[in-house]
Amino acid sequence: MIFQDYKLLHDRTIFDNVALPLIVAGYNPREIPRRVRAALDKVGLLGQEKKYPLLLSGGEQQRVGIARAVVHKPAMILADEPTGNLDPELSFEIMRLFEQFKQVGVTVLIASHDISLISRMGHRILHLDHGRLATD
Repeated sequence: MIFQDYKLLHDRTIFDNVALPLIVAGYNPREIPRRVRAALDKVGLLGQEKKYPLLLSGGEQQRVGIARAVVHKPAMILADEPTGNLDPELSFEIMRLFEQFKQVGVTVLIASHDISLISRMGHRILHLDHGRLATD
């Protein structure tokens, strides 16, 4: 799950934020650093793992949230307004990251009000109106 407001632990480093799902899931502690670095590399934040979230921009914090969501190689990503707090350029960059995950077989479901951004991606769009499917 990727949240609009990041949901990062501000008293923990970037590394610790991304490692948390692996720790909770009981991954081998020797495997965790490799997976965390790979996830941070994928989102362009390798080398930032000792920083704290509040020292990062909004776009960087969102990418930490994405790294945390993909660190355990999920089959599906649910993203709730992942670009809601970002400028248009960063929003498109985040959408390109989702495209890369899709290309390796990850299902990506995005809830967004930014129809113009989503339309540019050229994928299926489901429009909900009061909880009901309005268009497909």
